[in-house]
Amino acid sequence: THDRVQANTITISSAISACEKSGVWKQALMLLGVTASIQIEPGMITFSASMSACEKAGEWQRALQLFDEMVVHRIELNTVVFSAAISSCEKGSVWEKALQLCNVMMQSDIETGTILCSAAVSACEKGGAWEKALQLVSTMACSQ
Repeated sequence: THDRVQANTITISSAISACEKSGVWKQALMLLGVTASIQIEPGMITFSASMSACEKAGEWQRALQLFDEMVVHRIELNTVVFSAAISSCEKGSVWEKALQLCNVMMQSDIETGTILCSAAVSACEKGGAWEKALQLVSTMACSQ
């Protein structure tokens, strides 16, 4: 007989991560959507893997929608989640949102790091907001 693997947060998150690595963002979102029907509460890992799948596929708006869902559902936000969101901002050249996310991170005492700052600066650059990019770099240097 075959033992059945029961779906839980870990198995769903692993499957979503596999979708991310395979570039199949729609399947990642489908799996995220299935969690409610099988009574699994998606958490930070499940959402961040889904966000990364969307971001890497160029579906930056969907990634930011998932970030907003996390905020609404009061799911814990960490550096990984913010990284996916800010990278999505970079892809979409939405520098205002990138700066907003950086400010939230700094106010929440979440570690920002060089990679996140680079993505936010790049979002400003792509959006033609070089003054804001300089401001961000200056702010980040002062906060360390």
